[in-house]
Amino acid sequence: MAQQTNPITVDWRQRRTTKPTSERVIEFIIKAGGYSSIILIFAILFFILKESFPFLIGRFQVKEFFFSTNWNPASVREVTYGILALIVGTLSVTILSMLIAVPLGLACAFYISEFCTPKLRETYKILIEFLAAIPSVVWGFVAIMMINPLIINVFKVPIGLNILNASIILALMSLPLIVSVGEDALRAVPENYREAAEALGATRWEIATRVLLPAAKNGLMAAALLGVGRALGETMAVLMATGHSIQIPHSVFDPARTLTATIAAELGESPKGGEHYQALFAIGLVLFILSFIVNISADYLIRGRGKK
Repeated sequence: MAQQTNPITVDWRQRRTTKPTSERVIEFIIKAGGYSSIILIFAILFFILKESFPFLIGRFQVKEFFFSTNWNPASVREVTYGILALIVGTLSVTILSMLIAVPLGLACAFYISEFCTPKLRETYKILIEFLAAIPSVVWGFVAIMMINPLIINVFKVPIGLNILNASIILALMSLPLIVSVGEDALRAVPENYREAAEALGATRWEIATRVLLPAAKNGLMAAALLGVGRALGETMAVLMATGHSIQIPHSVFDPARTLTATIAAELGESPKGGEHYQALFAIGLVLFILSFIVNISADYLIRGRGKK
């Protein structure tokens, strides 16, 4: 005898496997947003490569481009495209700014996450994240009008527009990102870690340094690397704060020039499609690769090592 199927059971199964229209629409929008980000990245890379390609297959020389300090694209006698001084200036400003921002940012993240009352935590988060809303050019004015005379008076140097000035500004600009990601990493540590440590008689400081710090180290390292990416791509504030001088800096009080500042300062003066124009896009390609490496490293720390 054939087994009869209950129509109510069939209808319930069909409803379970069929998604509502609104859910399918929202799912499509989310997927489209994710795919559009990937497409946009490849489109930017394609545009940079297209504009710099004639220079890369023509005038480009690896030894001159990466190991020469002579950047003279508008010279009448001898045109040179050496970005060594620009790379050293970029790395100097970025490294020094992270030496300031990472310890300060992670300390703020620990304080906000573990030592603040809930009301005080929200107040501090609003104040710190407000730093991210300040325009880059305003930070440049702060560097010129406030930090510049402060450095001159404190360190008795002839000019305060130098690597130290730009590093302080970049550290302040990177703080919101480092604090936000660092605090999220600390709050993501399971609550039973804290409860177990408290049950063993650990103090708040011991919980923070011996329990939370090892447990959240991947997220905290990712916060530091994202801060590096933020500092690496900054333009206007660095252009105004470094002194904009093409030279290998020998101390934090020397002026310098970064890769981003060079593009911002010279792109408007270079004829479109010319050799100078193409060389600036080659610098943009170098920056794109550096930023890509930093962001991939941060993503690996969050997802790759976090699974182990």
